[in-house]
Amino acid sequence: MNGRRSSGGFRPSGPREMHKATCGDCGQETEVPFVPDPDRPVYCGECYRKHKPSTPRKF
Repeated sequence: MNGRRSSGGFRPSGPREMHKATCGDCGQETEVPFVPDPDRPVYCGECYRKHKPSTPRKF
């Protein structure tokens, strides 16, 4: 290592790779910017808005 720390966070590296997934609610095929986890549902944009928490999460 060179002693420098990575700041982490967002690093623009060109277009994001999109991955095909099937919406766990309506069954429509959609694309997401992450590799879907087979143990967790993926939602299309419309269904995601229905499932999105209405209040901000507190950590």
